[in-house]
Amino acid sequence: MTQDGEILRFDAERGFGFIATADGQRNIFFHVRDFRSDALPRVGERVRFERIDVGGKGPRAMAVQPLAGARQSGVNAPGRATPAQRPADRPARSQPSRNASAPSRRDSGSNDHRRAHEPQGLDGQPVLFVVALLVWIGLLATLTWRGAWPVSAVAVLGGLALLNAATFMAYAFDKSAAEQGRWRTAESTLHSLALLGGWPAAWLAQRALRHKSRKQPFLSIYVATIVLHLGALAALLWRAS
Repeated sequence: MTQDGEILRFDAERGFGFIATADGQRNIFFHVRDFRSDALPRVGERVRFERIDVGGKGPRAMAVQPLAGARQSGVNAPGRATPAQRPADRPARSQPSRNASAPSRRDSGSNDHRRAHEPQGLDGQPVLFVVALLVWIGLLATLTWRGAWPVSAVAVLGGLALLNAATFMAYAFDKSAAEQGRWRTAESTLHSLALLGGWPAAWLAQRALRHKSRKQPFLSIYVATIVLHLGALAALLWRAS
């Protein structure tokens, strides 16, 4: 069902928001990937969308597209007429300078959109990730060759493989929960998984799922977990020397 509404809230970091309509519905969920514009959604922006009802999860807006020229609609001010409703009693004035600058604004909006989705941290520095990964593999191989593990090497390496699989699944679950408005995975849990050795899968999940790849405080702690994990392995190797 096609409806018009106004963006009530939008979380740029998580990539989702809510739309309100003039008939009083104020929590229609939408995701940024369903927003058909080069620019990011803005609070107060008028939009048209296809409403679907997901069983047990409430309404959701798909194919969300801005309504040009319609800002501050009747959702906040029911008695105010929209531009389409005002009488056309005055001739349209020529505005060549505005029209001439429109491509520039579109280009600027497109650039802002691309910058907002550019990866940061190790996700945007694959060379640093490769270096960290090679150091990690080297430490694991050396510890295994010297028999320096406190338990069986098979158990340690197998546990790391399972831990990385669990880490990727945790990111995927959190991404799905963010899109559907469900209970999220605590960031402390994601950091704990990375610290224990799941940081390679965390990097892969950030890159493949486009999740937690732009939140700078989270990425700073994530990098710290990598440094601490590698430091712990180096300390274990030093004690065995």
